[in-house]
Amino acid sequence: MKTALVIDWMVSAIGGAEKLNQSICEIFNPDIFTLVKDEKILKGTSFSNYKITSSFIQKLPFAKKKYRNYLPLFPLAIEQLDTSSYDLVLSSSHSVAKGVMTHPDQLHICYCNTPIRYAWDLYHQYLSDSKLQRGIKGKFAKLFLHYIRLWDVSSVNRVDEFIANSKCIARRIKKAYGRDSKVIYPPVDTKYFEFHPKKENYYVAASRLVPYKKIDMIVETFSRLPNLKLVVIGDGPQRKLIERKATKNIEILGAVPDLEIKKHLQKAKAFIFASHEDFGILPVEAQSCGTPVIAFKRGGALETVIDQKTGIFFEEQTPESLLEAIKDFERKYDDFDLEEIREHALKFDVDYFKKEMEQFILKKYLEFQRAQ
Repeated sequence: MKTALVIDWMVSAIGGAEKLNQSICEIFNPDIFTLVKDEKILKGTSFSNYKITSSFIQKLPFAKKKYRNYLPLFPLAIEQLDTSSYDLVLSSSHSVAKGVMTHPDQLHICYCNTPIRYAWDLYHQYLSDSKLQRGIKGKFAKLFLHYIRLWDVSSVNRVDEFIANSKCIARRIKKAYGRDSKVIYPPVDTKYFEFHPKKENYYVAASRLVPYKKIDMIVETFSRLPNLKLVVIGDGPQRKLIERKATKNIEILGAVPDLEIKKHLQKAKAFIFASHEDFGILPVEAQSCGTPVIAFKRGGALETVIDQKTGIFFEEQTPESLLEAIKDFERKYDDFDLEEIREHALKFDVDYFKKEMEQFILKKYLEFQRAQ
């Protein structure tokens, strides 16, 4: 099969989405199409081995850094990418990649990380956080997001099959698009995140320091637990706020190399995960190290953490709720089987992801060919 992979944008260092796309490339060896790419960031990564075609947004001023400013042009730009000579078109989408134009003799399968969040389920939160609820700018924002929703729905039938990254996203796809989807969880490199049975007496939280990740809430909770140590990894707009809240038992490391993240996940007594995520790779990476997770009981965590077996849930994103979960964890810590936690994480391994993806896509491609 001559295969094209359509990605929203390629301007970030290697993260969860990039690892997912790397794994897809290793299976199908595609040519890549994207809105905008940053060659400096891609240099030295495995993506440099592939032919990458970008859209006209690539040539616009400051596109590599300020690409989000061109959001109104995204639907037009994705439709200009010419994948018409390919047998199989795969899109890895959390924005507009699924809207690439295809013809009836092509099979288009979309791995959907989420329908466009700021246009659908996070619409009101986006307007509130951006202070766009009122005024002229607010009116234009609402009008534009209405247009994005109309375009997003109109492009649904360009996709022959949807793959969702979790049951949570499968429900969201059904709600927004009225389509069923196959759930295949994102890949986790369990070989890299090796099992480490010797734990130290501290907790760890790692994330970009933005409001919805609730790192500030985690820090506030540990400020009430002076006898327990917390290590916070990550950087972002809330860093100064979080540093102001931190007490002597809380260490803020900022951004650190991947190897240091791994070492902290391996040695920590538990990983704290307080955000409502579609999937959430870090909790699985922690469990791969044999580290229990204390997680907010919503979203993807419900599919990756087993309550009282591989971690403990808390019900509300409040210091009081998290505090009770930590106290419960402290009482039950010796009951956790760290090897069992590691075994559970192996279900999300890269090799398992590749096998599931290859089998599903080849099956659908053969069915498509027979129907021609």
